[in-house]
Amino acid sequence: MTAAPVLSGLLAVEVPYWATAIIKMGVIALVIPTAALVLGYVFLLKVMSFMQSRLGPMEAGPYGTLQLLADGVKFLQKEDIFPEKADRTVFALAPLVVLISTFLIYVVIPTGPDAVVAQLDVGIFYALAVSSLSVVGILMAGWASANKYALMGGLRAAGQLIAYELPLVLAVMGVVIQAGTLDLQKIVAAQATGEIFGWDGIGNPFILTQFVGFFIFLVAVQAELTQPPFDMPVAESEIVGGYQVEYTGFRFLFFFMGEFGTAFAFAALAAVLFLGGWALPWGDLEHWAFNIAGPVIMLVKVLAVAALIFWFRFTYPRLREDQLQRLAWKFLIPLSLVNIVVTGVFKVIL
Repeated sequence: MTAAPVLSGLLAVEVPYWATAIIKMGVIALVIPTAALVLGYVFLLKVMSFMQSRLGPMEAGPYGTLQLLADGVKFLQKEDIFPEKADRTVFALAPLVVLISTFLIYVVIPTGPDAVVAQLDVGIFYALAVSSLSVVGILMAGWASANKYALMGGLRAAGQLIAYELPLVLAVMGVVIQAGTLDLQKIVAAQATGEIFGWDGIGNPFILTQFVGFFIFLVAVQAELTQPPFDMPVAESEIVGGYQVEYTGFRFLFFFMGEFGTAFAFAALAAVLFLGGWALPWGDLEHWAFNIAGPVIMLVKVLAVAALIFWFRFTYPRLREDQLQRLAWKFLIPLSLVNIVVTGVFKVIL
């Protein structure tokens, strides 16, 4: 079932394809800043404050709930500055490329049996492919800024993202082998309808059998987001602010939304791949009620995964560049290959 018949049934009118597409794109366009606000407030402002025994922002709105909105308005009011020797076109487009990369990931993330923009047979392959486009925007920002610190940050980011794309993809391969599909909706169904030693009480969430892949996925996501302890591309103590150093106003805001929007998207992918996504291991997965309950179920699981991502961010100190590369090439990639082999063997045996 596609979204067009569902919308037509709800509205009691025939909804053309172009209108459905516009509605879907509009929903995603609203989800990205909303996701950035949710993660930013819950984890960056409040959870981190709790971990450091302080209150965090309290003045803008109840318990500081409007602080990020106030910051956003502040950024919009700031002057849009271009460095004198910058390539103005490339400099201006770089934050958009990063944000578009984030936007494209949400296209295939399902939150219900019909609540998905596009159900692709190669959904997870598509999601990982478009997520890697952000490195192009980061390189554009570093090169076009005409600033040596920005260029160093862009090159660091490129080396880091290329290194951690491999364990990210390989971590997902175990799930793909076990589910027998690249379609994210079918991966959700495989977990909801699966069994553990003949018992189907909780289905078969792949985190139980792919816990190694889940660990590798989270570490690789941390590096993809350039968050501590993998924040060398924006290290203030070494390269001032990296590829973002020359950006002001709304263009810097785009980088912020891209980072936290991507964090939400990766957490959603982890929830789909390892925690069963929007489904529950009982009930009819095709029932319309899951289009309402599914987003709520997904949000709970996404926040659980995001808690791990940000706990990691707030806990560990920054790695050296050689330590970062050694972790990817000498530990995560070999471990992910072993996980693939073991998964393949058990798939054949069982």
